[in-house]
Amino acid sequence: MSIFVTKSFLPPLEDYQKLISQIYETAILTNSGPMVRELESKLREYLGVEYFHYLTNGTIALQLALSAMDIDDGEIITTPFSYVATTSSILWQRCKPVFVDIEPNNFTIDTTKIEAAITPKTRAIMAVHVFGYACDVDKIEQVARKYNLRVIYDGAHAFGTKYKGRSLLSYGDVSTCSFHATKLFHTIEGGACIVRDKSVSDKLELQKRFGHNKDDHFMLGINAKQSEFHAAMGLANLPYIDDIIASRRRICELYDSELSGVVGRPKAQENLEYNYAYYPVVFADEQQLLRVFDALAKHDIYPRRYFYPSLNTLPYVDGTPCHISEDIASRIACMPLYPDLAESDVRNICQIIKDTL
Repeated sequence: MSIFVTKSFLPPLEDYQKLISQIYETAILTNSGPMVRELESKLREYLGVEYFHYLTNGTIALQLALSAMDIDDGEIITTPFSYVATTSSILWQRCKPVFVDIEPNNFTIDTTKIEAAITPKTRAIMAVHVFGYACDVDKIEQVARKYNLRVIYDGAHAFGTKYKGRSLLSYGDVSTCSFHATKLFHTIEGGACIVRDKSVSDKLELQKRFGHNKDDHFMLGINAKQSEFHAAMGLANLPYIDDIIASRRRICELYDSELSGVVGRPKAQENLEYNYAYYPVVFADEQQLLRVFDALAKHDIYPRRYFYPSLNTLPYVDGTPCHISEDIASRIACMPLYPDLAESDVRNICQIIKDTL
C-alpha cells in the first residue's frame, strides 16, 4: 500500500451519518444553516476567540481579510516561504507582495528585516506560521503599531497550536486558517477568519455573503459561505482533535529518535504548545533530497516538498532575492505524518533515509 505525505482523518461513519440525517430532516443545505452556526460556536469556544467566520477555503479567507480592512492597493510585506496561496491572495487584491527573507531556525519571516522593507506604500504585514510554528508575533505587533500597519497571519497550519497559553490564531488583526482535507482538523474543504475588531468582523460577515443582508445591499461582496455537509464533517471531527494531535506527537517523537543527527529540523519557540501539523526535515542539499525521494519512491513512499519553490522566484512576481528562503526551499521536505501511520512504517522510512545518506 502506498504511503503518502498525509492521509485525511475520517471520523466513525455513524458519527457523520447521524449529522447528515439531520440535514435531510431540515432540508437546509447552505446559507448559514444550523450546522454551520453550531460549528462556528464550537470552534469559537475551542480557540477562545470572539469573532470567528467559517468560510469555503483558506485562500478566500486571506482575500477577505485584506478586503474587510480596505486593503486593495499598495504593498504587503510577506514571506517567500509558504504555499502559493499566500502570495496569490495579495496579487488577487491588486496589491504588491514585498518579500522579506526568513530566519533559519523555524523558517518564519525574519522580523529583524521587516522595517527596512517598509515604504510609504506599505499597508500591512502578512506573515505565515509555517508548519504550525509561531512567527515572532510580539515583534511583528511592535513594528505594526510603530508604522500603523495591519497584521494578517496566514495560520493555515496553526490550528491547535498555542503561544503563551493562547491559540496562535488569536494574534493579529485577522488570522486565517485552512480546513482542507490535508489539515489535522478538516471539513473536507474549508477555511476561517479570526478577527480582532468587531467593525472588521461585521464587514467581513457582509462581504462573505455578497455584501447584502436580506434585501438591503451595502457593499461589494463575494460568495464565501460554507455548506451544511462540510460543517457536518467538522462537527464529526472536532471531538477527536486532541487524540489526533496526541497521535501525531507520538509519530513525530519516533521520527525524532530515529533521525536525530541525520537531518536538520526546525526549532520551536519558547512558550509554544505545538500541534504537530507536519514533520519537515532539511537535507544538506537538493541533490541529497532528490536521492532520498527516489529511494522512498521505490518503496511506494511519497513525501512532499513543502515549500518549493521560494515564492519570490515565481515568474509572475517582482521578487527580490531571499537567499535563506531559496536555500531552504531547495532542500526541505515533509515526511509522511497522519494518526494511523504505523510505527513500523515510520522506522522503515527512517531506515531508508539513513541508508541513502
